Amino acid sequence: MYISVVRSSHIPACSCSSSFIIKHSTGKSTNRPAFGTTDLSKWGRRATHMRTTIQAQQRPTWLPGLDPPPHLDGTLAGDFGFDPLGLGEDPTSLKWYVQAELVHARFAMAGVAGILFTDLLRVTGISDLPMWYEAGATKFDFASTRTLFIIQLLLMGFVETKRYMDFTNPGSQAKEGSFFGLEAALEGLEPGYPGGPLLNPLGLAKDIANAHEWKLKEIKNGRLAMVAMLGIFVQANVTHVGPVDNLVKHLSDPWHETIIQTLAGSGS
Repeated sequence: MYISVVRSSHIPACSCSSSFIIKHSTGKSTNRPAFGTTDLSKWGRRATHMRTTIQAQQRPTWLPGLDPPPHLDGTLAGDFGFDPLGLGEDPTSLKWYVQAELVHARFAMAGVAGILFTDLLRVTGISDLPMWYEAGATKFDFASTRTLFIIQLLLMGFVETKRYMDFTNPGSQAKEGSFFGLEAALEGLEPGYPGGPLLNPLGLAKDIANAHEWKLKEIKNGRLAMVAMLGIFVQANVTHVGPVDNLVKHLSDPWHETIIQTLAGSGS
């Protein structure tokens, strides 16, 4: 991008040097200040200011016109400068928050998909499944609730411990003998992005360092899923039915079965 300074003279906005090569309409280039007697240091400061202004205008933020905090420089996937509490000012904490958001986003995407799918099966009568918030109380013949809880605790604890160890020492959990000989099948691409045929069967984003678009799509969908999960929690607490039931009821009378009438009715 070029900024027109005077007629037939252009200065690259990305230049950081103290002198500028100015191309005139004659095609000749001269290495001198734009206005002969102008101090070069002033032009350097002006160019830096112009560059900063342009970058600030081009970078999208969660609130248009808001300057993002210095620690959010746009290099992270889905970085729109949102950190009103300054939680990520410490670089170490920022790395951990990035991983925490990524894991919560993936759990939310899986949870929303599971709730909608099972609720759809229940509403259509295909399967006699319990409400999603009552599924945890379901009794099984092959094992008691206590046994299932202990097994889940051990399995989740093992996986989360491995994830934390890979976070503190990247690549350590992909070494031979660190995972019962299954390291090749679970080969990590970088912390937070496991790979291999089990966790990346389609071979997407093998070059994870340059997979910015894939990372952005994942975190955007994950954030949307977290908001949707919160909405499903509130719906269940207010209406005591599933999301598909709420949708069917709204579509039956869109003008009178809305969130406004629902909240007003629950408060009365």
